[in-house]
Amino acid sequence: MTYAFSPDRPFTEDFRAVGAEQIERAMTVLNEQPAGVHEAIHDVRKNFKRLRSLYRLVASDAPRFQKQENARIRDMAHNLSTVRDAAALVENASYLRQHAASEEQQLALDTVCSILADRRDRIAEGEADLDGRIEATIVNCERALAALGHVSFDDGKRKSARRMAKGWRRTLERAAGARATCETSTEAARFHDLRKRAQDYRMQLALLREAWPSAMQAKRAETKDLVDVLGHLNDLATMTSLINEQPELAGDSQNQAHLLSAVIARQEELRREALKRTEAVFLDDPKCESRTVELLWIDAGR
Repeated sequence: MTYAFSPDRPFTEDFRAVGAEQIERAMTVLNEQPAGVHEAIHDVRKNFKRLRSLYRLVASDAPRFQKQENARIRDMAHNLSTVRDAAALVENASYLRQHAASEEQQLALDTVCSILADRRDRIAEGEADLDGRIEATIVNCERALAALGHVSFDDGKRKSARRMAKGWRRTLERAAGARATCETSTEAARFHDLRKRAQDYRMQLALLREAWPSAMQAKRAETKDLVDVLGHLNDLATMTSLINEQPELAGDSQNQAHLLSAVIARQEELRREALKRTEAVFLDDPKCESRTVELLWIDAGR
């Protein structure tokens, strides 16, 4: 099984199988931790993102299920986020260092990377209750699996295609709203919302890729590049907020000035790039694109 629907299977059966695979993979990784606990948490959070996008696609036909399970998955991800978030800050500082404008700025960012790495390690060492949180997450995964087993849909071919087209259109309309807001605002929260909408779109392109594999794959690659740009932008905003609250994490005042200068310059470039990529990714009208997806899915099921 892969993260994709099949036009040949009844929708309820397919939906449950795709969702169950993500939940079961999360449980297996948390139990076995083949690459260590922190990498396991990183992988599990990816499973949770796929699951939430899957459920958003059917929100109109299963609103109560989607709302309940979205809250459950969100809480599970948050429960495991502390160390991963600290590690992401180190990765982001390293990314920022690659774009340093001067040797002085690069040296300052070296210091920031070192301080943030020490902070990550202290947080990891202080996670005394991490095993307990992992056990609680596995229990909640079992509950999510049970809830998934009770959801059902009208399995008619046209009804199923219409359901997915409706979810697709909703994703595109929400993306269009987020894009419009970002064109008139530089607020980090606005671009973070655009990133979430782009992530949903990328996941849903994967789910329906059997409708037109080559086109969906190309669109997924294009959308991934947009998500990556928006991810760096969000990480920079998170770093700025943390440094404002705890300036000692930047070292001395001179280091802090170099860091903020690097952040501001990079944010401006990333915002421009994000808007350019967004225009290309979300090029078509939501109504027209979702109708095309519906017709493609019907044809693929013949």
